[in-house]
Amino acid sequence: MDKLWLIIKREYLNKVRNRTFIVMTFVSPLIFVGVALLIAWLTSLNSDTARKVAILDTTGQHYDELFISDGSIEYIPLIGVGLDAAKKATQVASYYGLLYISNENGALDIMTFYSNDSPSMGLVREVESKINKKSTDENLLTAGIDLEVIKNAKASKELSLENFTGISTSKQSGFIKIAAGGAAGYLLMMFIIIYGNMVMRSVIEEKSNRIIEIIVSSVKPIYLMMGKITGTSLAGITQFAIWVILGAMLVTASTVFLGIDAFTNPANADVVNQAQDVNQMQAIANDIAQLPLGTLVTCFFLFFIGGYFLYASIYTAIGAAVDSETDTQQFMFPVIIPLILAIYVGFFSVMENPDGTVAVIFSYIPLTSPIVMLMRIPFGGIAWWEIAISLLLLYASIFFVAWLASKIYRIGILMYGKKTTWKELYKWLKY
Repeated sequence: MDKLWLIIKREYLNKVRNRTFIVMTFVSPLIFVGVALLIAWLTSLNSDTARKVAILDTTGQHYDELFISDGSIEYIPLIGVGLDAAKKATQVASYYGLLYISNENGALDIMTFYSNDSPSMGLVREVESKINKKSTDENLLTAGIDLEVIKNAKASKELSLENFTGISTSKQSGFIKIAAGGAAGYLLMMFIIIYGNMVMRSVIEEKSNRIIEIIVSSVKPIYLMMGKITGTSLAGITQFAIWVILGAMLVTASTVFLGIDAFTNPANADVVNQAQDVNQMQAIANDIAQLPLGTLVTCFFLFFIGGYFLYASIYTAIGAAVDSETDTQQFMFPVIIPLILAIYVGFFSVMENPDGTVAVIFSYIPLTSPIVMLMRIPFGGIAWWEIAISLLLLYASIFFVAWLASKIYRIGILMYGKKTTWKELYKWLKY
């Protein structure tokens, strides 16, 4: 056991003292925050530029008056010109596009948008909704129906959401929950891939330098393998903790001094606008307060440790079986598939029905449970015994996978100059 601790210490110090590790530890947060600020700045520049759209209305019904210019789109009506002339004028003036509205026999039947590229979905919906509403009103008037009667008869009710304890929730509750679970699951997946590859490269490097032959003469391969995994995981946790601290400091500083919210997503503008109401804001605050953050954070570390050791054992076995990183490609695809599958199941099954059969099954399978279970937890309603069973299966599988990996490791680390195949790996498992 003393040798195991020596290996863990050696691996940890070897990683954290590495110049590349130190540089990337402190440079990565700067790159991440810099990219986020750049995106925010470019987005603000893009939103400041109004697109010009020409409108040619030949119906005589004044459809062009429906469109009022705002900060993002400037509507320019064209009067007394034909379609061909309007197209040419639009292109010469470098407008974003031309909206052509015409009719035949008194009925609106031509509505075309001309542009060099496809218009945004928001613009298409705006054009269609405004023109269709005016056309519908005109049809109702033609039929002798009073529009005021219809307007007064329309009902506009909003569904209030409240749990059985009387606490109100917002319509964005599902979005908040999937965002919390998705962030935890995606972070765990990236952590496994990054530091799993770090373990694999370390094994390949020592194998290529023939250092491994000296080390295995004084320590059992299983101790060496577990020491590498543990030491690298501790180095990874150290790096991640520094990233979190530096990232929080940089985001706070950039927001305060530059006045830029680096993580504002323009796609969520509708959600933000809806949340301006005080009651809605309170409901969103209630949603965040109702998240089982304590359970989520605790389970994140438990599932991270289990998921990392499970996949790191596989990465270590792959590193021992090959002579270079190029040779690892044939073995990496089956390793990445469960992680990708877990993300897809999480976003498409858990979000729709967190207690559905698919979500529940994949939250128990060891190769996918660390991600899927983390994405289920924010939705609540998961009994403690479900989490316990998932963790039990995960940690039990670690011993089994580590045992199989050690059988490959003890033979593979001493094999040189021969390209390993799946058939040979199977033979090593039987030794």
